Amino acid sequence: MPSQYKHDWIFSGLTFLAAFASAILLAPTARAEEPIQFAKDIAPIFQKHCVQCHTPGIEKGDISLATIVDLNENEYVSPGEPDASHLLEIISPDGDAPPEMPQEGPPLSAEQVALIRRWIAEGAAWPDDVVVRQLSKADQSWWALQVLSTKRPPAVEQAPNAWRVNPIDRFVFAKLAEKTLTPNPPADRRTLIRRATYDLLGLPPRPEEITAFVDDPQPHAYEKLIDRLLESPHYGERWGRHWLDVVRFGESNGFERNVIINDLWPFRDYVIRSLNDDKPFDQFVREHLAGDVIGAGNPEVEIGAAFLVCGPYDNVGNQDPVQLAQIRANTLDEIIRATGEAFLGLTVGCARCHDHKFDPVVQEDYYALYATFSGIRHGSRVLATPQAQTARAKKVGPLNARRAALTKQRDALNAAVMKRAGEKSAEYEKLWSREKVNRQGTEDKFPAVEARFVRLVSQGQDTNLGDTRNFGVDEFEAWSDEATPRNVALAANGGKASGASRVIKDYPGAYGPQLAIDGKTGRRFLATAGSLTIEFAAPTRINRVLFSSARGEDRPEHRKFIFVADYRIEVSPDGKTWTEVAHGRNRKPVSAAHRNKRLQALEITSEEQARLAELNRQIAAVAGEINAIPALPVAWVGSRVAADAKGPFHVFVGGNPQRQGNEVTPASLVVLKKTMPAYQLPADAPEAQRRQALADWMVDPKNPLTPRVLANRVWHYHFGVGIVDTPSDFGYMGGRPTHPELLDWLAANLLKNGWRLKPLHKQIMLSQTYRQSSEFREDAAKQDGDARLLWRFPPRRLEAEEIRDTVLAISGVLSDKMGGPGFRLYQYLQDNVATYVPLDVHGPETYRRAVYHQNARAARTDLMSDFDQPDCAFSTPRRAGTTTPLQALTMLNHQFTLDMAQALAERLQIETPEDPNQQIKRAYLLCYGREATAAEVSQCVAFIKEQSLPLLCRVLLNTSELIHIR
Repeated sequence: MPSQYKHDWIFSGLTFLAAFASAILLAPTARAEEPIQFAKDIAPIFQKHCVQCHTPGIEKGDISLATIVDLNENEYVSPGEPDASHLLEIISPDGDAPPEMPQEGPPLSAEQVALIRRWIAEGAAWPDDVVVRQLSKADQSWWALQVLSTKRPPAVEQAPNAWRVNPIDRFVFAKLAEKTLTPNPPADRRTLIRRATYDLLGLPPRPEEITAFVDDPQPHAYEKLIDRLLESPHYGERWGRHWLDVVRFGESNGFERNVIINDLWPFRDYVIRSLNDDKPFDQFVREHLAGDVIGAGNPEVEIGAAFLVCGPYDNVGNQDPVQLAQIRANTLDEIIRATGEAFLGLTVGCARCHDHKFDPVVQEDYYALYATFSGIRHGSRVLATPQAQTARAKKVGPLNARRAALTKQRDALNAAVMKRAGEKSAEYEKLWSREKVNRQGTEDKFPAVEARFVRLVSQGQDTNLGDTRNFGVDEFEAWSDEATPRNVALAANGGKASGASRVIKDYPGAYGPQLAIDGKTGRRFLATAGSLTIEFAAPTRINRVLFSSARGEDRPEHRKFIFVADYRIEVSPDGKTWTEVAHGRNRKPVSAAHRNKRLQALEITSEEQARLAELNRQIAAVAGEINAIPALPVAWVGSRVAADAKGPFHVFVGGNPQRQGNEVTPASLVVLKKTMPAYQLPADAPEAQRRQALADWMVDPKNPLTPRVLANRVWHYHFGVGIVDTPSDFGYMGGRPTHPELLDWLAANLLKNGWRLKPLHKQIMLSQTYRQSSEFREDAAKQDGDARLLWRFPPRRLEAEEIRDTVLAISGVLSDKMGGPGFRLYQYLQDNVATYVPLDVHGPETYRRAVYHQNARAARTDLMSDFDQPDCAFSTPRRAGTTTPLQALTMLNHQFTLDMAQALAERLQIETPEDPNQQIKRAYLLCYGREATAAEVSQCVAFIKEQSLPLLCRVLLNTSELIHIR
């Protein structure tokens, strides 16, 4: 029976205290004559003193006290015989010596030991439906799990009139008043437009926009400004970047191989488009979890489900079944963690190995999500409308039919040839007298011949017979015809090797021909043009060659040791005229396919050969026509594998897939069962139904976590820190809300506005809390140094993307192109693993918003990495902010800064020609959004005369004022 259907005893709060008090206070006198009840008398003792060390997933001493199973199997309890029970022995003191258990914490009291003794004496009854669980630090009464508060904003009669209008201000002012703090006065308009524009767009306001706002006499000028900014398409680019941080969006798969993903950008564009459209966030969440279900056939909705696979995953392809199961479990774990943290603010992943130690999340919760996501596989697939698929099928269908007909004729011809060849196979096989080629060493002897050159020419690869170009050789030896033979091909003996090879840009020579004559095995020459040529130091008589691709290897059959199947050995005196001295045509075939190929070549007539060539030509022509038809769009949205979702699913004891515990089925989290409606699906529920049920539960109006977490994220990005300062952890180990009533009011207001973010932005940004100055006050800072209570607007440094976008914007070169494949600030190199080499020069093709950069995991990019752009290997709900010398060095000396300084200088010369004073004033408006003072103009003009305008622009691009918002 699945564990969700059992009556799991999870003692907490008053329930535990009452049970424990009963066990201590009433025993052994008041209840001496009553039979022991395990759930009431014994379970609280085990829960308080034992299961923190002895529970599934921890099991110190290889024993769990969660159920009776381990006690019985390990003979710790002998029902009816307390003196024969090892459990009683280890919890009882031995004379003056303390008991062995518990090792952590005080020993059990005499009364508790007596209760356990009576329980064993009475038969050690332990009901099957009772599971003793360790108490988490937080229980169902935890603040974040409660329904949203309906508390009205406080009246704050003592507040200034302007602070009594917006409910946000009333909550904030009331909290300030508790600490006898007062807020700052309003910021000036120049400061406000710069703050708001960066906040919503991530770009500096244009000088003309600043002037228009500052000079606007309308009382609602600021509200109009916010409305205009919210309607800008750049809003989605800025706030889309925030969300991409949260959902760990990265365009490489991470882990050892870290291969680039070139078709995940449609998800990034979907996020930007959805935010610009102010799509209701409940719908946004549904599309993330089940977009391919609720929007089947609509690519603009289906792409939302790429959230599930936009994180890192291991695609090394381990063949060991145990390791393969572990990798699969790790892959689903990544999806579970991302989902729980992004939408619920719960670290559900901590319940993978055992019940969560801090939050009331049990293992069954975790594995219910495991069952829900079990059908998900990473990868690309066609993402097109049914109409587009039908239209292409109509074009491709007749061509496929024609190709099938031609292929049928070719197969019939081949079959006729092979039938005749089969009848003569015994005769033909007499031609193959020698052993087949051996990857660990293939030798050919021939009459001695003088040569300066020898070469190996492939006539077919052993794993792909039609491939005559690619093969590998770890060593090639050519032996002299003399009393003491020498390997004259060896580099140490003067040999030189040549031949086109596989090229790795960041590792020249990694597979070069020199590896075939270095006298070492392990590394191989990988030919790409079908031959390996060796030049001797001098003409030499040779009579034997030996070559291999897997010499000394334990698994020569591995696919990486590709070798020749058919070949010829040729010699030359001058490297121009060649003579064959040995070949592999008389060796036995390496496979059945190789045998058939040889039989066909021996039997086919010239007429049949011509007909076969013509059929192949026609088939290739049809294939060319098919390829000319544009392919349907493909995106990294993952696939759904029904076999993976079939189940049954179990709790993995200790997180180990090889230790299966109780059966589980797709279900909602028990952690919220007292707050909102729960669901549980049957074990055979379709994979699509599982994810849709989870999505609907996630955004149920009665779910208090999702709107709280979302409202807190919005607040976090406006003020630099959330009301809860751990945006993805609302549990015990997370921060506590500074303004809990305000957070609930924001969450409720979000629901009231249909889950739309733009009304929430506007409500926040119209508040006096947001509009106040960032001026520092020492008296207030003594009480609230981090301004968590918001007595001032918290100033901040621009984020990495904002800095780069700002430099491009004020230099006048920022492209307005939106969407599509991203650009790269690195050179991408790939062999078995990928390498990302930062570019020293950033060309005009990179002058786009940084949100469109193709961010790869563990890939450093100059400037942005220096300014704390996070590695997308993990979700980043809150960015780090560091100050390092490297930031200054990069901004001062990188070629990007030099190019942008030149571009800014050229812009100033065009907009304010031949007037240094006006150039300075224009530069200050562009960079800082303010007028330059007379002293600044004078100093800068003098600097230009002494140095140059581009050098001044370089200085301006390196100022703190440029990259700070107040």
